[in-house]
Amino acid sequence: MLTFVGLGLLVGFLVGLTGVGGGALMTPSLMFLGVEPLTAVGTDLLYATVTRVFGVFFHQRKGRMRYDIALRLFAGSVPAIILGGILLREIDREVLNDYLTLLLGLILVVSAVLSLLKGEIHIPIKPRWAYVYLLGFVVGLTVQFTSVGAGVIVSFTLMNVARLDPRDVVGVTIVYGLALSGFSFLNYAGIGGVDYGLAGTLILGTVPGVYLGTHINRSADREKLKMAINVIILLIGLFTLLGG
Repeated sequence: MLTFVGLGLLVGFLVGLTGVGGGALMTPSLMFLGVEPLTAVGTDLLYATVTRVFGVFFHQRKGRMRYDIALRLFAGSVPAIILGGILLREIDREVLNDYLTLLLGLILVVSAVLSLLKGEIHIPIKPRWAYVYLLGFVVGLTVQFTSVGAGVIVSFTLMNVARLDPRDVVGVTIVYGLALSGFSFLNYAGIGGVDYGLAGTLILGTVPGVYLGTHINRSADREKLKMAINVIILLIGLFTLLGG
């Protein structure tokens, strides 16, 4: 139990310190500690839902919440959530566990690369609302099977394709991520893919971790820390792919 409390404390601290790495660190860490891939994803979705409730509460006090964009993203994710629920029930559990590992590794690599490239490239695509719905579907389906991607992929695309003000991006990803992880968690709860005791233990460590990280980040070089974490995520993704 202390191992998982410590894991929650560490991930919470890093998220509070840098704002990145929550799902990308938690799911592979749970798998490394012996949790079944399917259960690791489902448990992380519950963990992410609870922690994002606090994120929305604290961020809303800053007054920069673009609910219109978050709702459009979630509207695009609804068909993906339904499709993901069907696939989770139809595909054999052992097959899911095998392919979830490979898919997770791929998404970790993509997420890390996008984070490292953030702000470095400019995609010549004219912004359209249709792209927001499409982004919601793609990310929604990805999160169904890995619990990773709602933050990094959405924030990268909103800044480089939708040209959204970076100050608004964080609020959008937190609100959208809360709705997406909450409904995605229900799919895993329906097939018995959630360890509620484990999720509670992780949250027990995360709350003080986020609090501590948030208060230390004023004196830390957050950009260098973000880069270091994304390099770690990239390496975890590569090792996960090789191991799978």
